[in-house]
Amino acid sequence: MKTSFFVFTAVDFVVLSAVCIGLVTWGIAKTVKSHMHLDYRGHWKFLLIVSIWLVTVSNLALSGFFSNFATLPPRLLIGPLVPMLSIIIITLFGRFDKVLKAVPPTWLFYLQAFRLPVEILLWMLFIQNLLPVQMTFEGRNWDIMVGLTAIPAGFFCFGGNRFKTTAAIFWNIAGLILLFNIVIIAVLSMPTPFRVFMNDPANEIVANFPFVLLPGILVPLAFSLHVLSLRQVFLFRKEGIQSRLQNDLTML
Repeated sequence: MKTSFFVFTAVDFVVLSAVCIGLVTWGIAKTVKSHMHLDYRGHWKFLLIVSIWLVTVSNLALSGFFSNFATLPPRLLIGPLVPMLSIIIITLFGRFDKVLKAVPPTWLFYLQAFRLPVEILLWMLFIQNLLPVQMTFEGRNWDIMVGLTAIPAGFFCFGGNRFKTTAAIFWNIAGLILLFNIVIIAVLSMPTPFRVFMNDPANEIVANFPFVLLPGILVPLAFSLHVLSLRQVFLFRKEGIQSRLQNDLTML
């Protein structure tokens, strides 16, 4: 019974990651298709890059590379940090701006609902004694609030022709704080020299495949959606100011 439950949990991590990647690919394809000035190959580029990263992270986990916690910093941090730093740099250089202006802002909110099943999967690992309690909603992980509020917040901010950018900024920043909270807890629960949470089990399971998809794919996705949503909101605000100034000059 325990073995079948473990397999069920492991398969769910793979399925959830595949569904998230599929939804993002579909969203890019649909956006590009409806806006002819955009690069029609955008979704294929995304899928190729993510596939290469997925294979790389999975192979490193299967080889035991991430399971070495003696190094400082822990090798497992490569999983989230590489894509997170990449998305920051690319976003700051405006490489996604054209697509972001075309993407419905609610999409970047709604997809964050995937964090609800992630928290359920973490809890399932906990009850199997494979993950420490502080990494679940029974402990110090409150990231489930983002998953629960993602759809209502998206509808409140941008549904029904609403454009509540201040509320959108607040929700995204709150989501980032909650994400960093669990990431820090996860790192401090690893069997490293600077481990803070000494209760068993240590956070080792995420160094193995397929659970490495959590730090390697799902955490970067959550982070990227927040960063891109914030960038989109500020782009909309900037264009709104420019439009208002142009209207004022016309009236003069």
